[in-house]
Amino acid sequence: MGLFVFLPLVLPLTAWPIARLAEQRLHPRTATRLLTGLAVVMAVCSTVCLGLLMVVGTAQLPGNPLPDAWSDPEVREAVPYDEIAGRLAIPALLAVLLVGGRTLWRHGRVRRRAHRALAGLPGVEVAVLPDEVPYAYALPGGRRDRVVVTTALLSCLDPAERRALFAHERAHLAAHHHRFLLAVQLAARANPFLRPLRTAVSYTAERWADEEAARVVGSRKAVARAIGKAALVSRGTPVSTLAGLAAPGPVPRRVAALLGPAPVMRSWPPVFTSVGLAAWGAAAGTAVSALSSANSAVTMVLILHAATPL
Repeated sequence: MGLFVFLPLVLPLTAWPIARLAEQRLHPRTATRLLTGLAVVMAVCSTVCLGLLMVVGTAQLPGNPLPDAWSDPEVREAVPYDEIAGRLAIPALLAVLLVGGRTLWRHGRVRRRAHRALAGLPGVEVAVLPDEVPYAYALPGGRRDRVVVTTALLSCLDPAERRALFAHERAHLAAHHHRFLLAVQLAARANPFLRPLRTAVSYTAERWADEEAARVVGSRKAVARAIGKAALVSRGTPVSTLAGLAAPGPVPRRVAALLGPAPVMRSWPPVFTSVGLAAWGAAAGTAVSALSSANSAVTMVLILHAATPL
């Protein structure tokens, strides 16, 4: 395996340029899908390599349940600095699993509580709650997807802005933005170097919904006004993996984007541009990460198979 086993742990750094440029230069839908795909693949690769390092580290511990041959010198020689890297990988992988599990549990708990709170209301697409706290968010799952909004927030918006609010939340549900947000959240938990991609996707998912709302309503200014007003009074969403009109993302940038021309939809940016070069750099980093983790996994399996007595 050699140093290849360490590459997937640091190759997410190659995605940092595209994380920033995608917010500014790509259509929000393209940016969201691209960044989420990069984050998920890189997170899986780095977790696989942590698992391989953990096997080497665990085999060195006294009283471990692994075969004794797995701690032989020929196995340990496959990993540079095996004593340090192997033992550090044990708490690192446990931390990744613990934090990722906690994120999934919290996401599921909030969704279950939200659905239980709406159980007594009519099964309509929009649930209007008589609450003095202004907020709105898209709630997927259950028997049907629903838009949750309070009377306090609706009272702050005029009819055109209300239409923009509902169109925005419906866009979140139709495009399953909660899945993108949860995926990048888990990826960032698996590898801290992926946090810029999580931040970028939180923004581009909102911009995607902004553009869909502007298309449905037919007024980019109405959507911009709704976002600005909601951001001033709303407390946001109950968890970062759900989406809402005043959810994370620099609101002034979202408003400024809506006051400008609509972004051009492209499946992939032109090569000889800054965003194109950044996208290809991130794609190359992802490919190398996948190849390195696959090579390391196959090599480790072959070494352990050869070292294990029949």
